[in-house]
Amino acid sequence: ARMRDKVFKAVSHGDVVGLNGLLRYLQDNKTRLTSSEFTDETNGKTALLKALLNLKNGKNDTIDVLLDIAEQTGDLESLINASYTDDFYKGQTALHVAIERRSLDHVKLLVQKGADVQAKANGKFFQPEAKHGFYFGELPLSLAVCTNQPDIVSFLMEEGQADVTEQDSHGNTVLHILVVLADNTEENTETFAVMYDKILILHHKLRKQTEDQLEEIKNNQDLTPLKLAAKLGKIGLFKHMLHREFMDEEMRPLSRKFTEWVYGPVHSSLYDISSIDTNEKNSVLEIIIFGSKIPNRCEMLQIEPLRSLLEDKWSMFASKLFLINFLLYLTYLIIFTTVAFYRKDGQPPFPLEVPLDYLRCVGEIISVLGAVRFLYQSVRKNRPGFKALFTDGFIDILFFLQALLLLISTVVYLSGLREYVGLLVLSLALAWMNVLYYSRGSKQLGMYFVMMQRMILGDLLHFLCVNGVFLFGFSAAIVALIDDPPLTQKNLTNASLAEGPSYHDMRFTTLELFKFTIGMGDLQFTDHVQYKEVFYILLICYIVLTYILLLNMLIALMGNTVERISTQSENIWNLQVGSSYSLVEEKNWTQWRSDLGVQRKEDPQFHDSPGRLQTKPLLLLFLSTEMSLTQAAISSFRVSLELPGQDPCQTSPSAVWFSEN
Repeated sequence: ARMRDKVFKAVSHGDVVGLNGLLRYLQDNKTRLTSSEFTDETNGKTALLKALLNLKNGKNDTIDVLLDIAEQTGDLESLINASYTDDFYKGQTALHVAIERRSLDHVKLLVQKGADVQAKANGKFFQPEAKHGFYFGELPLSLAVCTNQPDIVSFLMEEGQADVTEQDSHGNTVLHILVVLADNTEENTETFAVMYDKILILHHKLRKQTEDQLEEIKNNQDLTPLKLAAKLGKIGLFKHMLHREFMDEEMRPLSRKFTEWVYGPVHSSLYDISSIDTNEKNSVLEIIIFGSKIPNRCEMLQIEPLRSLLEDKWSMFASKLFLINFLLYLTYLIIFTTVAFYRKDGQPPFPLEVPLDYLRCVGEIISVLGAVRFLYQSVRKNRPGFKALFTDGFIDILFFLQALLLLISTVVYLSGLREYVGLLVLSLALAWMNVLYYSRGSKQLGMYFVMMQRMILGDLLHFLCVNGVFLFGFSAAIVALIDDPPLTQKNLTNASLAEGPSYHDMRFTTLELFKFTIGMGDLQFTDHVQYKEVFYILLICYIVLTYILLLNMLIALMGNTVERISTQSENIWNLQVGSSYSLVEEKNWTQWRSDLGVQRKEDPQFHDSPGRLQTKPLLLLFLSTEMSLTQAAISSFRVSLELPGQDPCQTSPSAVWFSEN
């Protein structure tokens, strides 16, 4: 330990003289710099790690001395690749430290001496769940990428032969890490976008003969970098990925956008929609539409080609299927209402005696089966958080309550209890309220319903909370002032019975005070108030606070909410529409042979390496920058891109896009 402390002190100060005699000591004692005598027993830190941590102006002369000594003692590779052993910094090697210290010279030196470019720093400090740590993807290349050191990135990939397809313990590649660390700020997005493209270009140049598709690698969550960007709401980098276009013919296969022609402000572009459209499992559209925890998913759906893709899906077939669903639900609702209206009076369950009873029984079975279906759909969907209610709405909750109340009512009915009627009518009322779900089929009605939901969950909810406090507080105070004998006393006279309930009843008092809130209060007071002056003061204060103040505040806030969320409501409506027809698509309507079907179209093929074809599903868009108008072409198209020295590729059928029959 004494010799170790001496060496550590020398390397931390860059004192080469302090290392004199170290080589002879090692040779005489037949030991090495990686032995326990020269490493920190608490964390496994070596003298080389200590020296790299103490660079001054990017230099420490003792590093060359240590490497020279290790080489002479046959310990060079072990010293360079020695890592921390404690749980916090486990796996961090000298190469990691050199990259973190932004020292290209030392990175080159270590790699040339045999540093492992695939070493993984997987201690607790380097995990994404670490509160005060730094998650960079464990690998040296990922660390260089995340700290924006393009020179080191180029060196590691070109000279160090770093495998960019290597995954960390979470399955993330360097592209995944860029997505994770992006923060949607303009500067961060620009920096990470440049680095993202650099990685793709270098990998394409260096691995042209391989079958590796870097962007197709999935992490442990089964997400590619594009899908991960969608799930995390990294809209800046996500938009860059979708709009990535390389004009260099060699890099052309890496593009996701292909500009066909430009005429003034109008241009025609092809977009690669692989992994985006819902014909693929766990597609980008599904992730965004059903990702209730994504903070900016409404804005993400406005990015091309997602916006045009959704619009064309809706106009071509989804709107028709949505209308069919609405008509089916309306038919179900009519049956449910008829069954409830013509229910029998008396003690359930009722026997089947006449033909009308059999007809009613069929209607009851249909109603219950519909409730089972609604309940199954509600449970199967991901449970949204409270924040998601502002975008997804609470209509799914209403469908769940409607189904649950009807099923409970059925159980109560079969148990022979008349109380089933109360549950039945509550379910019926909710069923009619759920008709508003289909208002999203119309843009104006859909936006109106979105605003209504936002007001209910925002302004109205706040109003009810504050008003509830006032209502209960003033009701309790007024009841305490009443000197009225309880209505259950034996000496209750017929005269007092004629007067009806009094302010002595808490429920009656609460109801009467609530009438004042909506301007329907009755100013007939009881004669049994102990202190009428106090009673008047309480009543006037309540009216001023609720009817005059709170109610007018509610009206003003609602008006402000309408102005504030008018544009946002359209985005939310688009999201809800996307959610609706994504559920419709789950039914595999593509097997229909009718005008509502989906046709298979043709897609171009690219040679991204000699002798190998790369097929991409594309979406053709005509864009007008002058008019801010985006329209998706729904006519069939055929594309051939010719690379230098190659013949144009022949197109072949593939599932790409929708067209009119």
